[in-house]
Amino acid sequence: METFLTLAEELHFGRTAMRLRVTTARVSQVISGLERRVGAPLFERTSRSVALTPIGRRLHDDLRPAFERLEAALATAVAEGRGVTGLLRVGFVGAAAGRLLVRATDRFRTRHPGCEVEISEVRMAEALERLRADALELLIACLPLSGPDLANGPVLLSEPRMLAVPTGHPFARRGSVSVEDLAHADVLQAPCSLPDHWREPGSPRLTPAGLAIPLGRTAATFQEILALVGAGEGVFPVGAHVTRSPTPPDVTYVPFHDTPPLDWGPVWRTSRATARIRAFTEAAAVDQMA
Repeated sequence: METFLTLAEELHFGRTAMRLRVTTARVSQVISGLERRVGAPLFERTSRSVALTPIGRRLHDDLRPAFERLEAALATAVAEGRGVTGLLRVGFVGAAAGRLLVRATDRFRTRHPGCEVEISEVRMAEALERLRADALELLIACLPLSGPDLANGPVLLSEPRMLAVPTGHPFARRGSVSVEDLAHADVLQAPCSLPDHWREPGSPRLTPAGLAIPLGRTAATFQEILALVGAGEGVFPVGAHVTRSPTPPDVTYVPFHDTPPLDWGPVWRTSRATARIRAFTEAAAVDQMA
């Protein structure tokens, strides 16, 4: 189609070949093949001129609008995939992710003023659902978030883990706790609460020593978790950043002495990776090293 439409515009095999960056023989070959498919000549050729035949003119008039729409659609896709423009919708879970996101967004906007960033806080229970529904393109959350459709970016923040316990609980009087202690308390449930590397793959939730971890109630928000902890309904692993916020009087944070750090970073759908996402992730990573 491109060769035919270009020749119909230029009416010269040499200029057509130059525009398409092919040989004149290639242009002639393509047009001859198209004419065989149509079953009639599309151009009248003489030693001095090239002109469309009536069938060629009709084909040109029918193809040109469709080809222009195809080119426009392709250009839009390229701009979406390669260009750092438009709107990037980024969500975050928790205060630590929010602070990371604000700093990363400032740096990204300085680098790419032509791309708008829309920031929104999301509840733990709905974060991945919104990402998979394309309500968000990028999520800043605790890592890893595994799945065949998910890609995890670089770790932007690592922090010690702590255990939120009721102030009257025996754990609250300790200087630190162990992962093994989770076998002796109901652990409230929420996304990111117990990573896979704390247990054997495919097993029930176990401590490294093989003790079962009793699971308590499920909470959708962090404030709900703290309320349940304060009410004595269970305990919950958290990141050390929570100590920077006012602590409810009925909740105490006790550090773990045998856990890996809690990592935070970007997550996106592998099928939705774009230049915007790559540029934002790069800006966030640079911000952490600065």
